[in-house]
Amino acid sequence: MYPTVNDLSDWLRRRGFQALRQLIAASLCCFLVLGSACTAVALSDTQQLVVDSWRLVNQGFWHPEQLDAVRWKRQRQKAMERSIESSNDAYAAIESMLAQLGDPYTRLLRPEDYTALKNSTNGSLSGVGLQLGADESSKGVVVISALEGSPAGKAEITSGTQLLSVDGKDVVDLGLEGTVAALRGDVGSQVVLTLDNGSGETNELTLERRSVDLRPVRTRRLRSGSHTLGYLRITQFSEGVPEQVKEALSELQNKEIEGLVLDLRNNSGGLVSAGLAVADDFLSGGAIVETRNREGINDTIQASLQTVYDGPMVTLVNGGTASASEILAGALQDNERATLLGGQTFGKGLIQTLTNLSDGSGLAVTVAGYVTPSGRDIQGEGIAPDRGLSDPEPLNPGGDGDRWLSEAEQWMEALLEQPADDTKA
Repeated sequence: MYPTVNDLSDWLRRRGFQALRQLIAASLCCFLVLGSACTAVALSDTQQLVVDSWRLVNQGFWHPEQLDAVRWKRQRQKAMERSIESSNDAYAAIESMLAQLGDPYTRLLRPEDYTALKNSTNGSLSGVGLQLGADESSKGVVVISALEGSPAGKAEITSGTQLLSVDGKDVVDLGLEGTVAALRGDVGSQVVLTLDNGSGETNELTLERRSVDLRPVRTRRLRSGSHTLGYLRITQFSEGVPEQVKEALSELQNKEIEGLVLDLRNNSGGLVSAGLAVADDFLSGGAIVETRNREGINDTIQASLQTVYDGPMVTLVNGGTASASEILAGALQDNERATLLGGQTFGKGLIQTLTNLSDGSGLAVTVAGYVTPSGRDIQGEGIAPDRGLSDPEPLNPGGDGDRWLSEAEQWMEALLEQPADDTKA
């Protein structure tokens, strides 16, 4: 699945980024201030879900002008005119309201979807292993990446492939979360996908659902010519990743590596707080990212002065590099900390908060956008590498015969052999 939840509150509390912290706190807590407006008429629990969701969006959504454009107050009135007697009635009313915003990332997650998303940010997942994003041009769903070792990964489904239907149900009708939910099911059950890889021809693929071990951090030592290099691959920014990265970097440095290849290919993001923490490991006092909230306030998030690794490095990216991993890649590039090699990144530059609703469902709301330290907007654009690598792109990042990794090793070897005055990480 495609994790889009970005919980920055812990990071901001530790680092003291006051403006955005207040924005996040407001978004996460605004469901607590519902009292006075609803005292005149007692609402049922299911009706309250609708009101709570409306208020969360009203107080947190990052484009207030869009709320005005869709007459957001009128959307609440229309929703409450519906018969809302069950949770499903409430969900349908909420989804109808949110659809008016035109933002695929502001969305309701029903209890089972919310649980699955929380599990993925904890490093566990069951399904076919597809990380998906919204295709704004077609209103459909596009593959960001297929997780290594998953059924989708073994089937070699590539980044950018259009997912057209799941078990015969059109993804345009299902929506992003509905498509993700349709891909889930009991381990051992099968699901039929209809795909278009851009050739104009569609094909059907039957996959068996499995439990997927995400293993978000992988590392090993490389020998390149006369040099010893470290290889660090991060496939997702889940909760335990920052500590795992620190341990991996410490282990590699104990092996006396001369340079590092950081691999962010097919890393579709996850927790922005985890991505920020990893960026802080490599940067000394530089800007990591600039956020822009609904009040038009720009807040620059700075790295601390201490680093975990300050040696030479290059970074591999591709079309599956998205969201939090684009923040990291952009920070490394703009601070001239690492050369980016590979392909254009995905282009997701929006931040969501995720709030628990009273019945175990969750509401994701886009509360801010972000740009790289130099002011480049990532949303819909992505990040261009400093140097593109040869086609076709390898389908097994970090595996045997990974040509891009070999080219990255050669680039790092040449960097290490430059005269000291010319060497730049």
